[in-house]
Amino acid sequence: MSRYHPPAEGAWARIDAREAGFDPAALERVAAYHSAHESEWPRSMYHPDGEYVGTAYIDEKPPYNTVIGPVKERGPPAGMLLKGGWIVEEWGDIDRPDMTFSVAKSFLGVLAGLAVARGLIRSIDDHVADYALDDGFAGPHNAQITWRHLLQQTSEWEGTLWDKPDSVDRNRQAGPGADNAAKGDDRTLRSPGTHWEYNDVRVNRLSLSLMQAFRQPLPEVLAAAIMNPVGARDWVWHGYENSTVEIDGRAMQSVSGGSHWGGGFQIPTTALARFGLLVAREGLWQDRQLIPETWITQMLTPCPVHPVYGFMWWLNTDGALYPSAPHDSVFALGAGNNVIWIDRANDLVMVARWVHKAHIDGLIAAVREAMR
Repeated sequence: MSRYHPPAEGAWARIDAREAGFDPAALERVAAYHSAHESEWPRSMYHPDGEYVGTAYIDEKPPYNTVIGPVKERGPPAGMLLKGGWIVEEWGDIDRPDMTFSVAKSFLGVLAGLAVARGLIRSIDDHVADYALDDGFAGPHNAQITWRHLLQQTSEWEGTLWDKPDSVDRNRQAGPGADNAAKGDDRTLRSPGTHWEYNDVRVNRLSLSLMQAFRQPLPEVLAAAIMNPVGARDWVWHGYENSTVEIDGRAMQSVSGGSHWGGGFQIPTTALARFGLLVAREGLWQDRQLIPETWITQMLTPCPVHPVYGFMWWLNTDGALYPSAPHDSVFALGAGNNVIWIDRANDLVMVARWVHKAHIDGLIAAVREAMR
């Protein structure tokens, strides 16, 4: 079947389930499965004791669990399934802007590619210290860190940013079999590039460094280069109450790579679907190459020390992430859980908001079972 891009303005075309290769009755069970396996997170985003769920779920201790960015109540489950770019199925309020947590990291991966394409980053193997507008990469350890290390979460960057020390996320795990019992415990840092660790302070350091390379707030860059051309609307990307810096005489807020301490994206399902479709199309939108195809390839290449991760995107290498998904699937994932699933082999994109973490694979399996 041919490929379709929804217009930036106007209605997004739909396709009949049978024409798209789905069994209609089985397809209805996808939304039902999601509804039956909603996120366990409270819709208020706060537990009855007043603790913010974004820090509570990883058992973060005071004073580092202090919320410093905006928090919004979440909506009920919602989702979209695309085949060939057409909408095959949708459920819930897909126009509601919701927090997305670490899905924001995948946007940083794309923005890094734009910086490379514009010559603002000459090589991702350059030392970030050569681009920094502050002393964040001073010293013998941090001076070794490259853009590649930051993008792959192997930087081992040491320091404090926005009052959060990198040590708060040392020993943190994410993905299959994650065990955060030792999160926040001290350990000896490894050489940059040799150890993978899911560390939100270091991701926020990447965000600040990219803003320093662009010399422009990242939401402005993203809107002009990506979101406006693909027709993604009604989104906002927050930083923190203390993450504003001055560049070239202009005050700019450095945005967060998630909502660990509040902040991050508040964005509709429709906008995430457009973004996912752009990546599925290898950066091509209609007749415009918005992201270099070569960057998409690099971004989705397995990290040598953690093969289920690329440049801020999750990979299903050898089916290790989600066994029900094809091995060449890629994911943008955020706690709570928010999912963009790109099945390149079958030209599918699914966005699912607020699905129980233990049932993401089951939701994928429901989609696969509905395919004729």
